[in-house]
Order: sequence, then structure tokens, then C-alpha cells
Amino acid sequence: MRWVGPCGGFGRAVAPDQPAGPGGPLVWEGRVRVAVCRGGAGLGALAGRLGWLTVLVLVVDSSTPAVTAALVEVSADGVASRAHRCTVDARAHGELLAPQVDAVLADADARPRDLTAIVAGLGPGPFTGLRVGLVTAATMGQVLGIPTYGVCSLDAIGYPAASGEPVLAASDARRKELYWAVYDGAGERVVGPEVSTPVVAAARARELGATIAVGDGAHRYAETLDLPVRVEPRYPDATVLASLAAERIRAGAPSERLTPLYLRRPDAVAATGRKPVLP
Repeated sequence: MRWVGPCGGFGRAVAPDQPAGPGGPLVWEGRVRVAVCRGGAGLGALAGRLGWLTVLVLVVDSSTPAVTAALVEVSADGVASRAHRCTVDARAHGELLAPQVDAVLADADARPRDLTAIVAGLGPGPFTGLRVGLVTAATMGQVLGIPTYGVCSLDAIGYPAASGEPVLAASDARRKELYWAVYDGAGERVVGPEVSTPVVAAARARELGATIAVGDGAHRYAETLDLPVRVEPRYPDATVLASLAAERIRAGAPSERLTPLYLRRPDAVAATGRKPVLP
């Protein structure tokens, strides 16, 4: 149901008994032939006419020590994982992400031109690691001519953990601090994302009625937070990231600028002046 051809991007669908149109030759991949041109109708119009549609989406996240790449299928019925790679290494985001993108494409027997959109975790996260995922997503989106969509990475931890009561989602911000947000019982973010000490995060979470904590930061500072800690999810879930962007993908929403949620200045900054050599 995806078309592979010279136009790239996404757009207009052509039923099996209709001519291909200006997009070029069509390749059969399922029940529908899809001709894709940037000037055509969006995915929302396509889904409206056909009643169903399945598209392949790349998901990347490098906001935590877990470097994640995944391929998911987004349809009218939901989001399904096709391939997933995750390696926990806080010092190797740049070395790991690109090979993992290649690996999930190979695992799913897909190529970059098969992608319809890219979803990226926006953080919050440390400067160096977070920008790896965002630069990768933005560059691929520009080269392939497909839209990119951003999702707060903490949402992919807090949303699936919500089960009727408020939850604190936290990731390690280094410097003995946490990136955190609080979600209501339905998984909607009510406060955050913010960065603070675990003591401050715990106090705010209690004020908001949080009864559990989740995420790698919650595991690291469980004693200080003094809340029951759920084992999973510890890091942003790629399928949840895609689910939180699925409505935009189905609607064919315009590509978004991937603005990182750093929340504070990087550790390394340019010198503002020269230091004297002599006393």
C-alpha cells in the first residue's frame, strides 16, 4: 500500500483501476497503488477516501542513555512495531544511532524511501546526546522530503505508566538533578518538563498527588523521591512516541521544527574573554 517512486514524500492515492498520474511509474505493495507528489493531497485526505492506510514511520530518541531507533506502522487502527533497536550507553549516542537506523530498516526489509514520516523525542536531555537524535531526524526528513514530528520524551515514559492516578516521570539530568514531569491518571502531562533536584521534584509531585514514579531518574533517586517506583518503562518507549504523534501523521500535518528541550545551558560554553597570561 506504499508507493516507491521518484517523487518522494507523501500525498495522493490512486486506486487500482485509475491511471498513475504525474508521479511516475507505480509499484504494487498491497491493495492500493499510491502515487506520491509534494503537491498532492495529504495523508488525512487519503485516509478519508480509503477508510484505511498503513504507513511506515521511523522513530528515534537519544534523550537518555538509551539510544533508540525503531520502525513502526501507523494505520487507522493504531500503531504497530516493525523493528526496534535500543542500546543503553550514555557516552556513545553519536556512534550508535545511525547504525541502529540502518539495522531497523534492514530488519523490516525496508529502505529510507519507504518512510512516510519521522518522529523524534525532543527531550529534555543532556545537550550532546539529545542533539544527535534531533539532527539525525531533521537531516533525514530534509533529504527524503518527508515530515518530522517531535514529542516530549518524558511523555513516552509517563503516559504509558498512568493507570488512574497521577505519576511522576523522571530521567537523569546529571549534576545530581532530574528532568521530570507529572501526569494525571489519564496520562496527560499537567506539570513540566522541568529540571531540579530530586528533593524539589518529589515535593512538587506530592503536591500534585503523584502516587508512583517511573523512569531511569526515579530508579536512581528512589530513596529521595520516596515513592513506589515502577520497573517499566525506564526509558522512552518508541511505539508510544509514535502513538503520541499518530494523529498528526494521519492528518498529514505540516513538518515541524524539532526544537530540543534542553532546559538549561550546556556544560561546555565558549569563553567570553581572554585570561591574562601574566600575573
